[in-house]
Amino acid sequence: MTRTVSVDRSGASASRRWMMLLLVVIGCAGLAGIFMLRSPVAPALEGTPKGFVLNEVPSSLPEVQFTDDEGRPRALADFRGKVVLLNMWATWCLPCRKEMPTLDRLQAALGGGGFEVVALSVDRQGAEAVKTFYSEIGVRNLAVHVDASGQALSALAAVGLPTTILIDPEGRELGRLMGPAEWDAKDMVAFLKPIVERETGRRAVPEKKESTP
Repeated sequence: MTRTVSVDRSGASASRRWMMLLLVVIGCAGLAGIFMLRSPVAPALEGTPKGFVLNEVPSSLPEVQFTDDEGRPRALADFRGKVVLLNMWATWCLPCRKEMPTLDRLQAALGGGGFEVVALSVDRQGAEAVKTFYSEIGVRNLAVHVDASGQALSALAAVGLPTTILIDPEGRELGRLMGPAEWDAKDMVAFLKPIVERETGRRAVPEKKESTP
């Protein structure tokens, strides 16, 4: 009996340590976010969804490492050449769970060679927790990406969950939205589609070389 109580206490202690670590990470992310919000942002344009903040100029992002559904290492750099909508979420985050089907439908509508929704879970339980959740709610178009360490939150100055960052084909931040959104809504698709077309079209145009006399 004594041994069982000891194990239970050890498990409870480990859970408390994990929660404290997560709170510290989110706290650091909040502080980083405060400084990040001081960077220049573009004036709100007509048609910009509520809460979506566009940068005046694209800003650099740190490299972020995570794993896929098989535990293989992945990184944001793997998606260069595409416009990426990076959504940081967790299965225990109720607003995240609610918006995930809308992200799945957005991927079905716009996903392809020029655009991808990258849903990055910070679940400590790893890929299996995400797979189970996807199966339960019928997500079919989103790949499994996991950062069980939660380091992406602080690295990308995510002020809470969910946080979604729009990234250009060069890996720079175009803007972000903090909190949940209805990603497959008509106004959201109408906002994102021209950006994807503009950014992918820009890469498709070859650079002009100066002619020599």
